[in-house]
Amino acid sequence: MANDPKATIADLDARLNKLGAPKVEGTATVADKEVPAIFFGKRRINGNYDVVDEIKKASGATATVFVKSGDEFVRVSTNVLTPEGKRGVGTQLARNKAYESVSKGQSFCGEVDVLGTAYNTCYNPVKDAGGAVIGLTYVGFKK
Repeated sequence: MANDPKATIADLDARLNKLGAPKVEGTATVADKEVPAIFFGKRRINGNYDVVDEIKKASGATATVFVKSGDEFVRVSTNVLTPEGKRGVGTQLARNKAYESVSKGQSFCGEVDVLGTAYNTCYNPVKDAGGAVIGLTYVGFKK
């Protein structure tokens, strides 16, 4: 998995899916924003950092779970830090190549600027039982 975004995102998705099926239920506040609450099984992911921190420990990768809120994808669980050293929750996925792909329900792997730094990344859509995109997962390795 060392510096392999495809293997690492497979690990992140497997860890999340082990918790149960993904769904959106109700809302939760993240960084003073009210957004949909995303669950895997009974575990609410908004504001819960254990899975993304396990990925960082296992591979050194940055990892994030986003929830779809309207036309945006909002970080609700991340180990990506802002320049101030805080978790980047509440920030939105930039309208980039990754956004285009996951909005259509497709994965994206490639180089992306994440909060001002170049990363080798993979993004996977998270779909509910009906096949609708309700969020996405991300992993990245600093270039």
